[in-house]
Amino acid sequence: MEDKTVISFANVSANYDSKHDVLNDVSFNISAGSFYFLTGTSGAGKTTLLRLIYQLHKPASGTIKLFGRDCHELSRDDISALRNKMAIVFQSYSLISHMTVFDNVALPLRVRGFSNDKIKKLVTKTLEWVGLGKFANVYPMELSGGQQQRVSVARAIIIQPEILLADEPTGNLDDENASRLMELFIQMNKMMGTTIILATHNKKLMETYKFPVITVDNHHVTFSSATDKTESVRKWKGPQPQNYFTDLSKQLEEIGKDK
Repeated sequence: MEDKTVISFANVSANYDSKHDVLNDVSFNISAGSFYFLTGTSGAGKTTLLRLIYQLHKPASGTIKLFGRDCHELSRDDISALRNKMAIVFQSYSLISHMTVFDNVALPLRVRGFSNDKIKKLVTKTLEWVGLGKFANVYPMELSGGQQQRVSVARAIIIQPEILLADEPTGNLDDENASRLMELFIQMNKMMGTTIILATHNKKLMETYKFPVITVDNHHVTFSSATDKTESVRKWKGPQPQNYFTDLSKQLEEIGKDK
């Protein structure tokens, strides 16, 4: 039987000062096409876990495998190639301040060698979808926090990655835009098989969208299955789930068929 594990941790520990572990002896496997919420108190290690997966931080001990490959044995070029299959939405947005919104979103396409014509069409469609079409030529610092968050999401989804890591992507959004982004992620997962790990503190979000949960606590991680919630606890005020992503996905696929 084919092994469909795309993320594997074996006895992984991580720290930043060589003294105090942020994560300790963490082991788990995540299969292709999974969708997990990632939660825990502030400072528990959620962001560290995402950074370890994206290879922005090296473990103090243990083994991390991505797509079946031991990251410890990979060259810098190999790691870059693996990152081309992944995307990350940072809590701090990580937008490039001297580049316009358009150029921030276009950056991963330029790195991958897409033509200017394709880039223009793909970026324009994606910015329209996230409600920022008229801000294409604006610089990040001229935007609100919620708008910058949407630019960060647009930059991540435009490459249609195999793994999407999102650190509090709905944290600065109102219910309507949070629901819209959640439905985008859900349809990426369903239609494209994207493996998604979404960090959040929002209990209402997790009650409405019932996915299994990874909890980071006391330097360790635990997994819990999705559980059904009664209507009495469905307090989410945003729109009910809809297939927001179908039309955008088809357009991006059509535009991006050839570079």
